[in-house]
Amino acid sequence: MTVLRRRVVVSVDDGAHARPVAELARLAQSHLSPVRVTTRSGETADLTSVLAVMDLAIASGDEITFEVADSPEAPALLDALEAVLSRR
Repeated sequence: MTVLRRRVVVSVDDGAHARPVAELARLAQSHLSPVRVTTRSGETADLTSVLAVMDLAIASGDEITFEVADSPEAPALLDALEAVLSRR
């Protein structure tokens, strides 16, 4: 299985707090394949789990990587995930 990855620098002021994490989970749940997020330190979480992602304590300025199985919808999903964490 081919996996697409997208590195993102979190630029929302409060980092990945409850509201953006819930939106990320909603987007990930709409995709049929697993969607994961990995921090620069190597911690990984299933993006559909709000609590698992919150445990990563992703702050503004942190670099993370989204991973999703390659599919026709995957690039648009990665765009949407990146947009959630790049809002101001």
